[in-house]
Formats: sequence, C-alpha cells, structure tokens
Amino acid sequence: MPLTPTCLCLLTGTTADGGRQVLLGHKKTGLGRGKIVALGGHVEDGESPADGAVREVKEESGIRVAPGALREAAQVTFLFPVCPRWDMIAFVFTAAEWTGEAVDTAEISPEWFDVTDLPLDRMWDDAKRWLPRVLDGERLGAVFTYAEDCETVVTGTLSPLGETA
Repeated sequence: MPLTPTCLCLLTGTTADGGRQVLLGHKKTGLGRGKIVALGGHVEDGESPADGAVREVKEESGIRVAPGALREAAQVTFLFPVCPRWDMIAFVFTAAEWTGEAVDTAEISPEWFDVTDLPLDRMWDDAKRWLPRVLDGERLGAVFTYAEDCETVVTGTLSPLGETA
C-alpha cells in the first residue's frame, strides 16, 4: 500500500522579548485527537505538498501563508504496522512570514509555544526526536515505526534531508 502524502507547516514568530515561538494546535477530531500537533493534513489529488500546507494552515487556523514563504524542512515517514491505513509521508515546512491571526476552528485550537518549551509530552511520540531539530534549522529525513499500541515509537532513523533515512 503506498504511503499517504501529507503536509505539516510550522509557523514561527518572535516574541516581544526576542524569544522564538511556533504555532501548534490542540487536535479536536480524527487521527491524533487530543494531542498537540503541527498544522497540516492530507495532500489532495493534483496538489503539491507546499500548496497543501498553504491550504491546511488557512483551514485550520485562518492564517494565510504564501507558498514562497515556505521552507522545506523535513520529510518524515510514519509507519503503523497494525494499522497500515495510517502509514504516511509528511512533507514538513517552516515559515516565518504570514498574515492574519490564529483562530479556533472545528479541527484545531491553535496555540503559540516557546520553541525552548515545546509540549512534547502531549504530542505524538516521534515529535521529541525531530521537531526541536527542525526548529533549530536542521533539514531532516526520518522514518518512525510505531508499536502495536499505535502510540509508542519502536524504531526511528534520522538523516540529513536528501539522504536515505
């Protein structure tokens, strides 16, 4: 079964005191419900991952980001052997320029988090392995395989983006 193409977008900003923040959201529906996640979702037929990221950010937060503002940051493969319909490859982008204010939507309650104090204990298990590194500017390829509980990573590999993960 082919991997489902998905996209994630990490919007970053600067606080008044010079700190860095990232926009994440409390997932209300579907896969990951109850977790804090990056904005994103499925890439639709005929849509590039970047175009999907632009669309998903708008749908999930009301924020508009231009495709040219996106920086490719990672490609992360998620494998769920006991639930292969969840298998996906996520094209991860970062963006520091956008317009609008984050608003609550039916799917996500967006919230800004300091990049030095990420809510990793409330996110998918893989996030602690790659998210801080991407927010530090690394470009990564990664593959994570989940255990039978579909909550715990049993294997994970990371490499520079463009190399075999």
